[in-house]
Amino acid sequence: MLAEESKPATATETGAEILVDALAEQNVDFLFGYPGGAVLPLYDALYTKSFSNVLTRHEQGAVHAAEGYAKTTGKTGVVCVTSGPGAGNVVTGIADAQMDSVPLVVFTGQVTRSAIGTNAFQELDIVSVTKPITKANFQVQDVNDLHSVVTKAFEIAQSGRKGPVLVDLPKDVTSESAIFEQNAPMKRAKQPQQLGKTQEATIEAALHALSSASKPVVIVGAGVAAAGATKAFNQFVHDWNIPVVATLLGLGILPSKDPLFLGMGGMHGSYAANMALAESDYILNIGSRFDDRMVPKASDFADNKTIVHIDIDTHELNKILQADYSIEADAKAALTEMNRSTAAKTQTPAWNQLVEDRKDENPEDAKPAAGQFNPHEVIEAVGKATNGDAIVVTDVGQHQMWAAQSYPFKHARQLVTSGGLGTMGYGLPAAIGAKLGNRDRDVVLFVGDGGFQMTSEELEVLAAEDLNVKMFLLNNHALGMIRQWQDAFYSNHRSKSLFDHQPDFKKLADAYDINYQQLNPEESLEQQLNDVFDDPKSTLVEVQVPVDEQVYPMVAPGHKNNDMVGF
Repeated sequence: MLAEESKPATATETGAEILVDALAEQNVDFLFGYPGGAVLPLYDALYTKSFSNVLTRHEQGAVHAAEGYAKTTGKTGVVCVTSGPGAGNVVTGIADAQMDSVPLVVFTGQVTRSAIGTNAFQELDIVSVTKPITKANFQVQDVNDLHSVVTKAFEIAQSGRKGPVLVDLPKDVTSESAIFEQNAPMKRAKQPQQLGKTQEATIEAALHALSSASKPVVIVGAGVAAAGATKAFNQFVHDWNIPVVATLLGLGILPSKDPLFLGMGGMHGSYAANMALAESDYILNIGSRFDDRMVPKASDFADNKTIVHIDIDTHELNKILQADYSIEADAKAALTEMNRSTAAKTQTPAWNQLVEDRKDENPEDAKPAAGQFNPHEVIEAVGKATNGDAIVVTDVGQHQMWAAQSYPFKHARQLVTSGGLGTMGYGLPAAIGAKLGNRDRDVVLFVGDGGFQMTSEELEVLAAEDLNVKMFLLNNHALGMIRQWQDAFYSNHRSKSLFDHQPDFKKLADAYDINYQQLNPEESLEQQLNDVFDDPKSTLVEVQVPVDEQVYPMVAPGHKNNDMVGF
């Protein structure tokens, strides 16, 4: 945070100084970024004002770190990079945040106003590039507008369906001076949203339909956590005694050990979850999209079902499935109204028993060869070692699905992963951001050998910032998910999906002053993990996994949820 200082309510400052003061006004804890020519005025102001900024080792690392911070804290992640290639390198992270509804404000440097449009050195029209993947973006043309633009950017990032906002800063704007009028520090308490009469009536009608259902299921998504509605959601499903299926990003909102929890649904969801989705006669989806990973075959998914969809983004309603009851609403406002309803609670003991019994149905695990581990065994053991309380970060691939299936999640905002965009290289920088926002909690990263090598330079940040992150490198010497799809759909043509050569990960950890340990299947796994978590320093834990290990169950694209491979 900004160092304490006494200053008048108004002062003449450079645009860069105004920006730093505006960040303090927004209660920003960290700025993640990488300096360059176009943002040198800003980095000078960060230096003179002693503002906390985290130097990542690549711009993509900065934006993913900001995502990890934002996903776990609910606050807005803030990024600053230079113009041209710096701005271009955050595009993937911005798109990732847009897909997963992550509040970010990204500041990009720009060439001077007089040079814009001349193909000047390190010029990129980042405003045009990012229009399709931001909630809003701005290019500040007048230093007198800078303070109000920053304020507006933070408001937009956190309003409605959360997401990224970009602010492009010509270098001369940050160098010019203007009067900064300090406002009172922003209060982040969220005002409860009010439902209209039509929304209330639709909710009541949907609940009366629920009273008549014999096989109801609730799908819970990240929108419930984003709205601060976890407690209200748990009250609702327990009052009505309805089985729950989670999206990938909705894991932890209902604890994994809860009797009503059936697991994650969709392409790599549990047997119990997918069978319930296929056989149900009533589905209430709150806070998630009906995306293709949850509903691989949308054409007949809704047959013989009542569909209720509650989402804050009207564009998601009736986009994939035509709902019987579509409700554009904040999840907390909707659930508060639902918990007030006097509609008769449905009683479906036979259905609840059936879906409960199916939770014991699991795919067959491959038997690992000597010196290798079953990944589920390791992830479950990590869950036990952390009492299910760790913030779990993943990269993208097979390990991501194994973690989703096997870690015993207990809390909302506990899983940090790239859901919609599926960005390899996301995991390590996101874990850094998550740890900076939660220094008092265990942060565990599950990462594959492919994604790890995409952003391994960020290991240096762990040492530089004195962070303790436990990284479990599930090494199958392959791009595992690509290999699995090539085997399943491309006649076992493993085209460039196997790693014939890899770095020595122990030497890599040593180079970055990170502890290293390779798990030994011949020794006590519990004791080895206890030693890892007792160490106050970041540790890279290498786990050898069979190259042929599969992610099961699997619903192939275009197939019904109950058409699962792996049993």
